[in-house]
Amino acid sequence: MNLKAGLWQQQTLKLTMTQELTQAIALLQYSAQELAAFLENKALENPLLQIEHVNVRPMNPLIDRNRRKHEKAEKDWIEQIADRPFSWEEQLISQLNLKKLPAEQLKVIRHLINNLDENGYFTGDLNEIAQNLNVPVELVEDGLAVLQTLEPVGIGARNLQECLLIQIDYEFPDNDLAKKIVNDYFVPFAEKKWRPIAKELQVTLKEIQEIFDQIQLLNPKPGAILGREAAAYIIPDVIVEQTDEGWIVRMFDDPIPKISFNESYFHRFKDKDRQVSRFLQEKVQDYQWIIKSIEQRRETLTKVVTKIVERQSAFFQKGPQYLAPMTMKEIAAELDIHESTVSRAVREKYVQTPVGTFTLKSFFTSTIQTTAGDETTSSTQVKNAIRKLIEMENKQKPLSDQEIAEQLKAMEGMVVSRRTIAKYRDQLGIPSSTKRKRFN
Repeated sequence: MNLKAGLWQQQTLKLTMTQELTQAIALLQYSAQELAAFLENKALENPLLQIEHVNVRPMNPLIDRNRRKHEKAEKDWIEQIADRPFSWEEQLISQLNLKKLPAEQLKVIRHLINNLDENGYFTGDLNEIAQNLNVPVELVEDGLAVLQTLEPVGIGARNLQECLLIQIDYEFPDNDLAKKIVNDYFVPFAEKKWRPIAKELQVTLKEIQEIFDQIQLLNPKPGAILGREAAAYIIPDVIVEQTDEGWIVRMFDDPIPKISFNESYFHRFKDKDRQVSRFLQEKVQDYQWIIKSIEQRRETLTKVVTKIVERQSAFFQKGPQYLAPMTMKEIAAELDIHESTVSRAVREKYVQTPVGTFTLKSFFTSTIQTTAGDETTSSTQVKNAIRKLIEMENKQKPLSDQEIAEQLKAMEGMVVSRRTIAKYRDQLGIPSSTKRKRFN
């Protein structure tokens, strides 16, 4: 090794990530809503960039005022009620008889409500609350008892066990066996270790199975009812439609504001002085790069979705159960682009199709070998086959993961290992064979 100091020439080739290239990559992975927010922020920075929302029209005060009056008169009065979400406290307090409730007790109950988690469980400490409010702990305990009488049933419980006991007492007041099992054998009952319970209580497994079915109907998260949020609507980035000439892929650009160049501002200040002129030239270049990046995003996304439609024609005609195996690497190779470009293009984007609205990422599935030579199937098709087998199984003798793997190979020609079956079953939210077993 030569350790002497000296000067040498060396040629290297490397890719430099310029600010413009970074911006182009960022815009490609933006959804329509993210792109709209990006343009809004850019318009604040760049005076040459004007934005215009397609769904916003100029307002004429006189015409619009008369139009609004006319429209308001035509609407049903019930539609005029404000859709204002009520807080947990308002929803729960409204159920109490405030005239008969002492002010001090009401204060305690309000404090208890503020200690409920998102599931409606009480997470505070009764002694600590009594100390903070300077009231007897018995008053706080009474307040919690009052809270637990409110709807939804189970609100104010300190844990899942207490939540179920409150609901059993309300829904099945005469079922002493259910109360006994949940109160004294909660963990083994939940783990389906029923034989020792049946032996000790001298009941049949069928009776325990019936109680289990009843408890399945109860709500383990009563607070979720109070905490309902307004429905979130998915806005597609791309729309796929079928016409007489075939499939059409078009971008849905309504959420994205139109941008234009502010000519008047540029000509007004471009000759002001050297510093202002340099600033404007930078903003012109910035505007041009944004236009180019948006067009490149549109072009790349259209190409990727078009290729998906070509490869997944059965899916778009018949539905999700006909999803064919396809990877991002395959799409990238066919379009002669990098796999990371495909990944960025489909990130958090939705496509509206004749069979529903789906994430673009859902079209990419792993490949599963079949017994038919070179043919393959997708992981989605394997999951659908697993679900069907479990739906049709004998519930008294449910199929094990190994038996499911063997049946898939024999009936569907799908070569899947037992471990893969277990993984897919977990993803589908299907319990193991021991937990699926029924005794009636």
